[in-house]
Amino acid sequence: MERKLFCELRRYLKHLEMQERSRATIRQYERDIRQMLSFICNDCFSKEDVIFYKKDLQSRYMPSSVNTKLAAVNGFLEYIGLCEWKVRQIKIQKRAYRPEHKNLLKTEYIRLIKSAENQGKCKLSMIMQTICSTGIRVSELKFITAESVRAGEAIVQMKGKFRTILIPKKLRERLKAYLRNCNIHTGPIFVTRSGRPLDRSNIWKMMKNLCEQARVVRGKVFPHNLRHLFAKSFYEYNHDITKLADILGHSNVNTTRIYTRSSGKEHRNCMDALGLVIAT
Repeated sequence: MERKLFCELRRYLKHLEMQERSRATIRQYERDIRQMLSFICNDCFSKEDVIFYKKDLQSRYMPSSVNTKLAAVNGFLEYIGLCEWKVRQIKIQKRAYRPEHKNLLKTEYIRLIKSAENQGKCKLSMIMQTICSTGIRVSELKFITAESVRAGEAIVQMKGKFRTILIPKKLRERLKAYLRNCNIHTGPIFVTRSGRPLDRSNIWKMMKNLCEQARVVRGKVFPHNLRHLFAKSFYEYNHDITKLADILGHSNVNTTRIYTRSSGKEHRNCMDALGLVIAT
């Protein structure tokens, strides 16, 4: 049965491709499902095995990571007709604030940009500024083309959805100068030497190399945190969460609220300002 399940896994991954899931998502699902199948590793596969696997995950991973892995497993079980074997995810109360160690400050972002430019990494500087001043996802960076810079807007097509990304005036001016300096006339701006669009891992590695000189904790420095900084800055400026949701490409405002949470320090300062602790 184990061999049969691995065959089913291959078919399931193909099914995800047909559902137009991203390559990163498919790779993650494959890793998580293979982990489960390797853990069970017997011919007597039952719901009890899945429950036991869930308990093992809980002993080794944070609840959010456990839920991510269970989502992949449950999707696979449903695909192979074993809906009754799906297990419940762990209930996690959402934090009212963002963990301090993940909260990238604007001052830290500026130091990262200056560090990139001091090291002559103009491409990386422009990549970070493009993500942070538009709020796009790393996977959407390929839609920032020479044509879109000239037009002042980019059309993003992801998972069958289209939305327009406005390119701010100052960013547009910087990108035009970058195009001239790099002699780029058409197509995606940020590509590898072979001409392929840069992916998350490429940018992640380049950003991590800036941390020491920029004096920024490595745990704060990753591409998606630039999107978080944009969202927080935009919301602080006009407090319009609906407009922010449109810009970020969220269909659910509750998703957008995750991006606008204050830091733990800001949360504590707000609570202290209430003046409800009385000195004796």
